[in-house]
Amino acid sequence: MFSGIVETMAQVVAIEHDHSNIHFTFTCPFAHELSIDQSVAHNGVCLTVVKTDHQNKQYVVTVMEESLRRSNLGLLKIGDSVNVERSMLLNERLDGHIVQGHVDQTARCIEARETDGSWYYRFQYQTTKDMIERGYFCVDKGSVSINGVSLTVCEPDIKGDKGYVSVCIIPYTHEITNFKFIEVGTIVNLEFDIIGKYISRQLTAIKQWID
Repeated sequence: MFSGIVETMAQVVAIEHDHSNIHFTFTCPFAHELSIDQSVAHNGVCLTVVKTDHQNKQYVVTVMEESLRRSNLGLLKIGDSVNVERSMLLNERLDGHIVQGHVDQTARCIEARETDGSWYYRFQYQTTKDMIERGYFCVDKGSVSINGVSLTVCEPDIKGDKGYVSVCIIPYTHEITNFKFIEVGTIVNLEFDIIGKYISRQLTAIKQWID
């Protein structure tokens, strides 16, 4: 489990395809502290460390087909940067919100602009009646994880088969995360609020039972 408070960025240094899986080798400032079987969120996707190279500050994770299908990790190239966060400790403050590291789907940036020192981004994602019933949507002033960053929702909307969500980024977050590389057309990962998903599915189940 994570909090959506990104620690730093990791850079892709090697990519190896293995059947339907992809092995990524990353380097990052805390790589020398990692151990095999440790969980690290990459752009919000929880991945297990399978190999470490502490001398070169590198480690390897494996991404399976389901995660590749739901996230933007399959688009990564050597040299790309991802947001990384190690799993949360139970004796620490929850500064963001509850993030599972289970990305629901991707979204596309349709607007990115600086607003007198901060940054404004708007994203568009595909939606259906079934997805909405499962809680795959945003509410105003609620929480959403975008590329693993815990953010407050503003201007959420649903029009037909398109969902929309906007967020505002402070300078610090813009500097230490890959939001500084996001532009119109960039694909990002979305994880909707787990509490909202539980409530939506419970209400759907109750409605189906009543009907």
